[in-house]
Formats: sequence, structure tokens, C-alpha cells
Amino acid sequence: MRHRHRIATLWCLNILIFLLFSSCGSPTEHRFQGRTMGTTYLIKVVAKRSIDMAPVKIQVDQRLEEINQSMSTYRPDSEINRFNAYRQVDQVFEVSSDFLRVMLSARQIHQITGGAWDGTVDPLVNLWGFGKRGTIDKAPAAKIVTTALEKVGFDHIQLLETGYLVKKRAEITVDLASIAKGYGVDQVAVLLRGLGFKSFLVEIGGEVYAAGRRPNGTPWRVGINIPRAEAAVDAVYRSVPLENSAMATSGDYRNFIRIADKTYSHIIDPRTGYPLQNAVVSVSVIADNCTLADGLATGIMVMGPQHGIALLDRLRGVEGMIIARRADGSLQHHLSAGMAEKN
Repeated sequence: MRHRHRIATLWCLNILIFLLFSSCGSPTEHRFQGRTMGTTYLIKVVAKRSIDMAPVKIQVDQRLEEINQSMSTYRPDSEINRFNAYRQVDQVFEVSSDFLRVMLSARQIHQITGGAWDGTVDPLVNLWGFGKRGTIDKAPAAKIVTTALEKVGFDHIQLLETGYLVKKRAEITVDLASIAKGYGVDQVAVLLRGLGFKSFLVEIGGEVYAAGRRPNGTPWRVGINIPRAEAAVDAVYRSVPLENSAMATSGDYRNFIRIADKTYSHIIDPRTGYPLQNAVVSVSVIADNCTLADGLATGIMVMGPQHGIALLDRLRGVEGMIIARRADGSLQHHLSAGMAEKN
């Protein structure tokens, strides 16, 4: 009965929001913000009159809480931590629809990047001092890197679309941080559309989905930060228009360590076990959904400019920009064919 009461309450809330949204008046931008997934979110909604956005925020926060409880590695009782602790090989592990959808996207991204993106890379992240175990003051020996690599490989997880995962190696674990924010953005967009909104912008920790247009009829514009550690967080390298599409950016210019006068990126190549050495400092990807854009941005950082742009040009409906650092410290960007046309 309690479950039915909750459904009825949400249904009435949705009807109220839709009626308010549909009423007459000039289009107005309404915004609200909050915290989720260890970062902040910002939502802008275009409606025809001033409405109370508090009921909308309640639903957004509830949806994000569900996703966080599923995929946060910082919550001991989260779904992802229960899966990581599961040590039964060739035995099914039942997962929620959220977890399964993200894992299916993860498999797709792993395949199309040729393994450059891999959600099981956490043993290497920890080894290089970027995980929960804390920083290191000495680069790990090659033998230790090889040993850690044996615990990495998305192919060691079988996905059953009936709602189960199967481990092929007991020690395999997943960390979906590089796509979970993108999935959160997508799910908030689904929620807002379900409430009747047609124009809105959803941003979680820099990952964005834009639907429709701004109140003045122009496309939403999203800035790509200048990829330098000393640059202000709102310093823009380039801005791009977004309409019914998502954009995600991955960069290593703010998260790195220095050991013996050598800089190591926090982004690890899961194929070699070592931090990036390809001079790429930032990748921004535009796609139909933010989960895909989020994962591709990280994977293409690993792939580098040549292979990354080639992949972007092969994928339908996907565009992007790769920024690399020249030997003299200056920045050079590489654009996919479609990205070059955006202004």
C-alpha cells in the first residue's frame, strides 16, 4: 500500500507540474542546483511562466540518489561494491536495471575503443597512486604493473540482458566513475521529458545534456575549459552549440602526480598498465547521450589524436575535439569533421 501511495503521489505531482508548465506566458529560464556523486549539478528548465521548481528538484534528487546508491564505490552497501566483493566465478549476480544499462554501455565503449576504455582498470589506478589507497612516492616496478594488469579486463565479465552479471575471474572489479555522471545526466533528462519539459539543460560535474533551445530561441552553448592547471575553472577554450545532444570532457591537466621530476597522468592505459604519455590533455565528445560521450572522452584520451579522430569520424552522430600539448608547451587542437563545422 505504501508503494501504491508513493506512485499515486508522484503521478499527481507530475500532473501538477505539467499543468503549470503548459500554462500561458513568456518562456522563462528556471534553474536549481544541488550535490551528487561527489560533485555539483545544475539544471536549467524553460517553462512558460514562473513555477515552483521545488517538486521537480525533489524528483531529480531522488533519481540521482538511486543511481548513486547503485554505482558509488564510496558507499559500503552500494550495488557496485557488493558486486566487487562477489568472488563466485561463473555464477550469476543479479543487478538492477540502472546497473545493467550502464554495464551494457560500458561494454559498448570498451569494444569501440579497442579496450582503451576499461571499467575494470581500478587496480592500476590504485597502483599509480590515484585511487583510495593514496599517493605514491615511487613509480611501481614493471613486474608489479604486469601483476596488476592480470586483474584488469572488461571481457572477464559476462553480461546477461535478463538482469545478471557473471564474473569469469574472481578478482575482477569495476569502477564506473568515468560514465556514471554521464548516465546520471541522461536519466535526469529522461525524468524532465517525462514531466513535459521540452527545453532544458542538465549538467553534472561538467557533463552536459541540452534539449531544445533557450528562452530566446537560440541553442544552448557549452564551454570547453582551457586545459591548463593554472587556468581559471571558468576560462573557456571554445564554446559549442548543443541541441538535443550531450557533451562530456575528460582531462588530465588538474589531476596528476610528480615523481622524481616526472609527471604522471591520472588516466591509465588499461592495455599497457602505464599512465598516458601521448601529450593529450583534454578530449571533449558530443553524442546523442551523455553516457556514451563520457566514456568516449576518456577512451579517446588513451587512444591519442590520430586514432581518436579516426574513431570520431567513423561513429555516426558523434563529434569531438582533442587538445594536445606541443613540445614547447603550447596547445594544439584536433577536430572531427563535424566538430569543425560547429561555431
